[in-house]
This record gives sequence, C-alpha cells and structure tokens, in this order.
Amino acid sequence: MSSALTRHLCKHFTDKVWLFYFLDLELSMEKHHNNTTPPSANTDIIIDLPDNEHHLRLENLIEDYPQSVIEGYTYVTNHGVHGPHRLEGVSLLDLIPETLVDWQTIEVISTDGFSNTLSKEELLSAKEPIMLYHSIGGERLEHKHGLVRLVVPTETDNALRQIKWVKRIVVS
Repeated sequence: MSSALTRHLCKHFTDKVWLFYFLDLELSMEKHHNNTTPPSANTDIIIDLPDNEHHLRLENLIEDYPQSVIEGYTYVTNHGVHGPHRLEGVSLLDLIPETLVDWQTIEVISTDGFSNTLSKEELLSAKEPIMLYHSIGGERLEHKHGLVRLVVPTETDNALRQIKWVKRIVVS
C-alpha cells in the first residue's frame, strides 16, 4: 500500500468499530483527556444572550423548559463504548427566546474552559435534539459526572463535541 494511501486511509466508527487514522504508517488514536475533578458546588448555568445574561438553576432547567429524549444513544471514548443510553434533557433551541431571531451560533462552555460552538443551521437541521441532558435512563446525573452535559447526537467518535459540567452558554 502506498504511503499516500495510508495517510488517508481511515475506518469510520459504526456501531462497535473504532475510528483509526493511519498517518505515515503509524497507527494512532485521537486523544481526549477526561476532566475527572468536579467543579465547585455552584451549578448555575449562565445564559449569555446578546442583550442580557441570566442564571439558570438545574431545577429551573427541569421544571420550566420542555423536556426532550434521545433513545439508544451510543458513543465511543478512549474508555470504551458507552450505551445505549436514554438521555433526558432540554434542547438548546428551547433555551433561546422566541423573540431572539438574529443569532448565528451557540457556544457551550464547561467550567474548565472546554467548549463547543454549534451553528444555527446545525441546530435547526438536527434529526435528534442537540441538548443539555440531566438524566440517563431516568436517573439524574451525579455532581462528579457533571449535573448537566451537552450531547451532540451526530457526534459519536471519541465524544470530542460533548461538554461535561456545562457552565456558560453564549448565544451570538
């Protein structure tokens, strides 16, 4: 096999097959370092809108917003295959006031600064909700695992777009 072909050869994750990249005849897996230190006990999420900012408590996320469900979510990390899970939470789209029409992106930021930016187009075209989830299989997430986490259902390879311990959401 040629070196050029080897550099571009990749086997994409499907069900239980790992995503591998062959680069210059070396086999390497993408690395994603899991943050294992829980943040402070303050679990408020800051919603930063173009014209104001407000704090959202976990109880309000559960009681004041429509709840969404993703059935059978499975993903892969360096720790193995996880799932299938039933995730319950709130769609990011439901956090945006209906009166706010001129926005293009939502950035979700964790307490340690890890972030993911999602476009309006990606959110609107998603077949399953891109959401903040607070429960798996009817059980609330524990503080040490992140009380509220972002899930992007189309991203299943190494969970690089998932956010643990969501702290701030910036709508711009």
